[in-house]
Amino acid sequence: MKIRIEIDETAQEDEVIVKCRELNDNVRRIQQAVTEISNRNEIEFFKDGTEYFLPVESVLFFETAGSLIDAHTADDVFQVKFKLYELENILPGYFVRVSKSTILNIRHIYSIEKNITSSSLVRFSKTHKQVYVSRNYYKFLKQRLSERSV
Repeated sequence: MKIRIEIDETAQEDEVIVKCRELNDNVRRIQQAVTEISNRNEIEFFKDGTEYFLPVESVLFFETAGSLIDAHTADDVFQVKFKLYELENILPGYFVRVSKSTILNIRHIYSIEKNITSSSLVRFSKTHKQVYVSRNYYKFLKQRLSERSV
C-alpha cells in the first residue's frame, strides 16, 4: 500500500481520497480511522437550554424520543440536533445501528441477552440503562463485536 500526501494551499477543506482495487477490510479500517479523526468534537449536546461539550466516547447510545434524539451517558441524558441517519454518517465506527430508533456504542456493551423470537437485550457497563436490538440488526452487531476483539 502506498501513501501519498499532496499539499494544495487553494483547497477549501482537507480531503482524503483512497484509491483501491476493491473495498476490502483494510480499506474499511482506513475509512473508519479517518472518519473517527475527522468527526471528533463535532456533536453538540444540549440539556435544559445549556450546551455541553462531551467526548462522544462517553455516550452509551442515541435513541429517538418523539421528534428529538437523546444521547444517553451512564448517568445523564442530553439532546442532539441531528437525525439518527445523520449520526450514522458522522459517528465513529464503534457506534452501530441496532434498531430503527437506536444507535449504540459497542465499547460500552456489558452483555447481550439473546432472544431468538424477538429483540435481544443489551446492558451497559456501570449503569442500569439498557436497549433492545431488533432481530434484523442482531447479526450485524455480533459481527461488529467480533471485529472489536481482533
